[in-house]
Amino acid sequence: MTIEPGQDAPAFAMPTGGGGEVSLADLKGKQVVLYFYPKDDTPGCTKEAIAFTEAAAEFEAAGAVIVGVSKDSVAKHDKFAAKHDLGVILASDEDGTTCEDYGVWVEKNMYGKTYMGIERATFLIDEGGVVKQVWRKVKVPGHADAVLEAVRA
Repeated sequence: MTIEPGQDAPAFAMPTGGGGEVSLADLKGKQVVLYFYPKDDTPGCTKEAIAFTEAAAEFEAAGAVIVGVSKDSVAKHDKFAAKHDLGVILASDEDGTTCEDYGVWVEKNMYGKTYMGIERATFLIDEGGVVKQVWRKVKVPGHADAVLEAVRA
């Protein structure tokens, strides 16, 4: 399934670090930066989370909430957030439902081996729950800045 700009964003509700929950319904009225990443505490994922954290105040000022999603457990998210002093919501999609709904659970290839994993992707969802912009196969350097620019647009 491929999500395109102009489509309604698939609904989601996931547990978050600190024992909370985040859902698209609860975020109505705000822009949502929903970013999917492969795994907590790996180099690229850490850089991406830190970049979004460093810009969190600017995203908030522009009326946007940042939600990072991986299949890691809430306990792993809590450790990851504490270790790197992260200031974004980290949601746990352990069963992979949200990853499937957004089309980011894909076949990957590394060193000649194919396996299933999360494609690094970001979805900008407007205040009414419609997908405004999609970034796939994200390269981390400069990505948070590009998303912030789109939020402000």
